[in-house]
Amino acid sequence: MTRSLLIAASLLAADIGQLDVEVRAVDRAGADWIHVDVMDGRFVPEISFGPSVVRAVRKSTTLPVNVHLMIVEPERSLAAYADAGADHLLVQAEPGSTVHLHRVLSVIRELGKRPGVVIDPATPIAWITEVLHLVDIVLVMTVNPGFGGQAFLPEVLPKIAALREHCDARGLTPHIEVDGGEDAATAQRVTEAGADVMVAGNAVFGRPDYAAAIAAIRANAGSPI
Repeated sequence: MTRSLLIAASLLAADIGQLDVEVRAVDRAGADWIHVDVMDGRFVPEISFGPSVVRAVRKSTTLPVNVHLMIVEPERSLAAYADAGADHLLVQAEPGSTVHLHRVLSVIRELGKRPGVVIDPATPIAWITEVLHLVDIVLVMTVNPGFGGQAFLPEVLPKIAALREHCDARGLTPHIEVDGGEDAATAQRVTEAGADVMVAGNAVFGRPDYAAAIAAIRANAGSPI
């Protein structure tokens, strides 16, 4: 079943020198969420944004700020990102990030934020079945995390479908978000598999007209413009 698609505009592809301008531009262009990738140089090789960037984003938009923590020991940083204005805090399921996944997700809820769990392309759904009842969002990476501009991995599509089927069977309704190589060409495939949120970086910020880029993604997904 094709679902209405939300667009999370990823700041990893934006002009950070004009952060306020870029955030306001995608807000006006019709983005639904602002996506912030946090990288610590440990869980993934690159280093990106911190709480100060989230705080700046929060001042520039009323849209939900969707923060993906690609970091080691996220439990040490949750309060800082919550205080900075994140609405969603998404943590990696892999033990290389945290060995206390259930606890971390519970703390996010206690902070008044929407918890999310993230699985990488090689991570099986079985790693998150025991915490699905704790989350509002499951982010399925459709590239290996840590770098922008990678090509979409179609082999992840069956996992998205299996995850949606599993959630439906249990009466669970998390958003299934996808991130990595996403654009208008992949929109129909991921929504048909069961995703309802797409992280779009270069597919939006790499186009001259942000509104037209977002509209094209939605049109290809069969979602209302």
